[in-house]
Amino acid sequence: MTTNSPRSVIPGSNRTLINGGQIVGPLPDTEVVQITVMLRSQTQRAEIQPQTMEQNLPLSARKLFSRQEFAQIYGASDQDIAKLQQFATDYNLTIDKVNQAQRSVIMSGTAAALGDAFGTTLEQIQLPEGVYRGRVGELTAPSEIVDSIEGVFGLDNRPQAATQYRVRQGTTNITASATFTPPQLAKIYNFPAAGDGSGQCIGIIELGGGSRAADLTSYFAALGVAAPNVTIVLVDNATDQPTTADGADGEVMLDIEVAGSIAPGAAIAVYFAPNTDRGFLDAITTAIHDTVNKPSVISISWGSAEVNWTQQAMTAFESAFADAATLGVTICVAAGDNGSTDGQTDGQQHVDFPASAPHALACGGTSLVQGADGVVTETVWNDGSNSATGGGFSSMFPVPVYQANLNSGQQGRGVPDVAGVADPNTGYNVRVDGQDMVIGGTSAVAPLWAGLIALLNQQLTYPVGYLNP
Repeated sequence: MTTNSPRSVIPGSNRTLINGGQIVGPLPDTEVVQITVMLRSQTQRAEIQPQTMEQNLPLSARKLFSRQEFAQIYGASDQDIAKLQQFATDYNLTIDKVNQAQRSVIMSGTAAALGDAFGTTLEQIQLPEGVYRGRVGELTAPSEIVDSIEGVFGLDNRPQAATQYRVRQGTTNITASATFTPPQLAKIYNFPAAGDGSGQCIGIIELGGGSRAADLTSYFAALGVAAPNVTIVLVDNATDQPTTADGADGEVMLDIEVAGSIAPGAAIAVYFAPNTDRGFLDAITTAIHDTVNKPSVISISWGSAEVNWTQQAMTAFESAFADAATLGVTICVAAGDNGSTDGQTDGQQHVDFPASAPHALACGGTSLVQGADGVVTETVWNDGSNSATGGGFSSMFPVPVYQANLNSGQQGRGVPDVAGVADPNTGYNVRVDGQDMVIGGTSAVAPLWAGLIALLNQQLTYPVGYLNP
């Protein structure tokens, strides 16, 4: 392999200018950029693909792998890693880290070297949020390594995802009894009462904001629930930095407080990463393959419409979720809060990703009211296009076998799979940045289900894992 080797397009790598972006000039040639290259698995995982899984196979009978076994069988091959290392040498790139289990190779180089390596030009792109690094068009690489590459991430640092929560506004016709603490919801939903999630770890993905220990101490003390053990894991130089500026603290605290009060005996590992496609993916693969904290369920409350993603990103995320299924790890993902358009203004219907990935458990939203007589009424959450559960059919992923008998006429994977209360008017009592407030949104449903799954895993003594079928 040399810099003169024949080149091919990396499938699914095409990037477009979206959301009013404008190119304002090239990135300086000498600016150093770090990227993640995802490699293919050395072994196909056909036995856990949704198209072939035996739907009637008991969860306890499914073959699961330890993280060590997984690295050896399903990780990147030594040959593919060696090819990429030679590629880096040829193009004056530096290999910073290789993780065989995550199938990731982190490398860095100047904008000029990376542009030559992947057949692109790194640009400065003006977006409403600010100026970001980006590129337009497809990526290429030497033909002999293209088949090894699942995706190249980090050439762009545009914001990729948004939180999926809604703060209750005003109190008109709403009483305090209309809102709930997570333990109250666990009782209403008849969650297992015998366990507390001991022996389990709940992983939580965050792309901004931070946690405040004082708020967690106060919150759990008020509930009369033991505060969970929270471990912070920083990915791609991210920080756990509370700030009221971007509103992401609400996401972080909501996720920890909901999951932690449903399963207070479970450990919680919070993975902070930059809000880019690279950061998001690296956080997920870090959590799935974490040999220290070993989460058995992961909660994700960030996402955006499928049209905002490259095909290679959606393929890589779904591939990572399939890895999680092999390990018995459940991936709970918020389905979105902007109704069937998912906040897009093109007049079309859209679903949120990564909730639409077939190996994700997409968590939709309801409105729940408990009367004075204890009778519960629960309906779909739909207060208009900007305050309603996400849902619909994927434009990226075909109908999985576990949805083949729905007879709904859909052409793609249907979202959501499960639901829980998400209406902010009947939402969750939480504490954020020193304030008690009520928050809803499908952001709350993902950690709610993650807490439930931790309880199930504890009492069954084996993980429910990929439970969609």
